[in-house]
Amino acid sequence: MTSGAIHQVEALIRWQHPQRGVLPPDEFLPLAEESGLMKPLSQWVLNEAIRQCRAWGRDGIHLRVAVNLSMRDLQDTQLPQHIAGLLTAWGLDPVSLEVEVTETAIARDMGKTQQTLAELHRMGVRIAIDDFGTGYSSLAHLRQLPVDTVKIDKSFVQGLTKNENDTAIVRATIELGHNLGLHVVAEGVEDQMTWDALAALGCDLVQGYLISRPLPAAALQQWFSREVG
Repeated sequence: MTSGAIHQVEALIRWQHPQRGVLPPDEFLPLAEESGLMKPLSQWVLNEAIRQCRAWGRDGIHLRVAVNLSMRDLQDTQLPQHIAGLLTAWGLDPVSLEVEVTETAIARDMGKTQQTLAELHRMGVRIAIDDFGTGYSSLAHLRQLPVDTVKIDKSFVQGLTKNENDTAIVRATIELGHNLGLHVVAEGVEDQMTWDALAALGCDLVQGYLISRPLPAAALQQWFSREVG
């Protein structure tokens, strides 16, 4: 927020359905979960995100890419080796990848999750807790896990300028994150007033429609060139 620089992107999945058009994830991810396709789908997303990040780098666009991991992903003991293989195959520096996990997913199996994330962190992959503040064991997670970033849930961010309780939660989260040496990202920033309030509170990074709506890779490359040009 202090420099105005574009720092990273988050990989989002959409289904280009031949009859129904673009489908959001909540319309097909439950089906993938029920049919046993979540693991191959997650592997495909990781591969595409890493491949695209490396391609942008070759074109002079240096961005970190964040990928969401599900509870099922975190319970896969082979996940760190799989990610290591993808990073090697595409020649991407591990620090250019960030994995996002929710507090809910972490809480399902803390022991296995801790082991998986520790292995990824040792490789150089960054770890972010997504939707921070919506779970039940936030402080315990921050203390036990190798976390680099906390992302404040948009439900608090979007009430920042309207609700004193949301303001207090956002302020406390930023201060807590900084005291623990973490980067703090605010999700769901849609207007300048919210940006200004977050800047005054010392938030590190923001994401949301104020900056850009989700874009396909080719369109994002054009948008980035305009923004930095």
